[in-house]
Amino acid sequence: MKLWMRKLFVTLVAIMTLGLYIPPAQINPEASEKEQVSGPVETETEETEAFLAPVTVEDLTERAKEQTIAKLGPRIGAKVEDEVIEEIFPQIETVIESFVDDGNVPMYEITEDPSAGYGERIFNLIHGQTGEELARFHVRRDLRPGEGYWFNFHYHVKEDGYETHHPLGEIYWDKNTPPKWMS
Repeated sequence: MKLWMRKLFVTLVAIMTLGLYIPPAQINPEASEKEQVSGPVETETEETEAFLAPVTVEDLTERAKEQTIAKLGPRIGAKVEDEVIEEIFPQIETVIESFVDDGNVPMYEITEDPSAGYGERIFNLIHGQTGEELARFHVRRDLRPGEGYWFNFHYHVKEDGYETHHPLGEIYWDKNTPPKWMS
């Protein structure tokens, strides 16, 4: 009976701890041990110009453009990217410039988490020090009877509790249902 209890205990412990311990993986498994233990490693820190360069309004609008293209994804972007660049980006740039104080441009940030699937969020314009959201930029799908699907680009502002849609523009998709965002 003792042998049976011991086997049961070992089996239960093995099942309960399965996956809790993961051994460290080697960076280069084909390298010999001599190469890995070659002595002290010297690292040099380099200051990149991108880190030292001041943030400008153009940098903010470029990040906004990247987030918008990422939100559209390759399937939607391939079809409407040119129209978005021509019609929507100038409106987005104008809105960002109206919110950003030229003297405090480095304090503003563009969030980098557009919502996938059916979510509307493209990016938010926030104040970096306080974390306060100044504007939320969204795009939604509108199905108009007899016309088809339209992408409605708009933004919300803090002053009205993010309730009112301030239009940026609309782009026609097709009569067929568009794919999910970021797909």
